[in-house]
Amino acid sequence: MNSTVILGIFEEGLIYAIMSLGVYITYTILDFPDLSVDGTYPLGMAVTAALIVLGVDPILVIPLTFLAGAAAGCVTGLIHVKLKVRDLLSGIIVSIALYSINLRIAGTSNLPIFSKETIFQNSFLGSLVPAALTPYTTVIILLLITVVCKLLLDLYLRTRSGYLLRAAGSNDTLVTSLGRDKGTVKILGLALANGFAALAGGIMCQKQGFFEVTAGTGTIVIGLANVIIGTQLFRHLGLVKATTAVVFGSIIYRACVAAAIGMGMAPGDLKMITAALFLLILVISNLQKGKVKKHA
Repeated sequence: MNSTVILGIFEEGLIYAIMSLGVYITYTILDFPDLSVDGTYPLGMAVTAALIVLGVDPILVIPLTFLAGAAAGCVTGLIHVKLKVRDLLSGIIVSIALYSINLRIAGTSNLPIFSKETIFQNSFLGSLVPAALTPYTTVIILLLITVVCKLLLDLYLRTRSGYLLRAAGSNDTLVTSLGRDKGTVKILGLALANGFAALAGGIMCQKQGFFEVTAGTGTIVIGLANVIIGTQLFRHLGLVKATTAVVFGSIIYRACVAAAIGMGMAPGDLKMITAALFLLILVISNLQKGKVKKHA
């Protein structure tokens, strides 16, 4: 692999790692199959493109994008908790609705921002990178954002609210016994998860320079693959936190995809590669779980 391909692996891997931190919250902590991620990821792109076209500072766009995704996650949670709709269906409903909402926000199915200022072009963040590292400006900015997101999530999970979030997925009776509403805790978890998904979509929009309404298709599968790869590969290394493992898993996954394309597969086969890798990961994971139960 040449340096351009390697940089591309790290750049896309770091962006999807942010989204995967959200999937980690729903899949691993809450045990909630949240398909609304397929809608909140492009929501982040739509909000970012629309705001940047209006002249909003690209750095300010980042937290606004997170809040937009968090609001969508709250809707998923409210449908599930208050309307008693199954978790899987709640995510599907929100994801379908967001397709139309994203079109409304962007005003079109494809909104370019190539000529606009982004966090990667003529921005304050870019000016902080030393001149000698200018060729690596994009990956440095992405690494900074990803590390900040990971550390903030780690800090949150060590708070009382974070412990309640963990309990809501594994032992919701404990949440109730502590005088907390488990439904509210779930809604908060879904808000955080979809906030990360939208944030990743917004950063991808700023990197590639356009919004595309179909960009979210299969996002949840990529996120799940990243989470499973990371948590399975590093599960025996006690020094590696789960959130760190998820970030590494995302980069490893992008490297596998790049290797498959480098072996001659067409870029149009990306979805098939994704499905095949995800199936392989699930099979290996199930086999390992079977061995653990056998020796228990």
